[in-house]
Amino acid sequence: MTPRVLVTEKAKEVIDTLREQNGSLMFHQSGGCCDGSSPMCYPAGELMLDENDVYLGEIHKCPFYMSKDQFEYWRHTQLTVDITPGRGSSFSLEIPLGVRFVIDSRLFSEEETTNLAPVKFGP
Repeated sequence: MTPRVLVTEKAKEVIDTLREQNGSLMFHQSGGCCDGSSPMCYPAGELMLDENDVYLGEIHKCPFYMSKDQFEYWRHTQLTVDITPGRGSSFSLEIPLGVRFVIDSRLFSEEETTNLAPVKFGP
């Protein structure tokens, strides 16, 4: 299966630090609030999900979601969660560390599209 979301090694290191501090984590791709369209990291269960959220997969043992509307726009892209220096202006857990999660994206190839990992709508 072609994964819909990936994570870099540098981002995994930050996730490990955040997991040590906060326990289980989850990600939600922001739709434009605060830092624009950024992946947001929360303690697992802190963000209330509903039928308007789409589960894309797991990154480094953390579930990754985005809104259904945003998924319709990004459904043809593979997302990679990375980290960059700088303090963002969101509520994501990494902000006090002086870094922030960012998304790199690319279109799936025709071959990858035929073998995409399924998504799940709702929590």
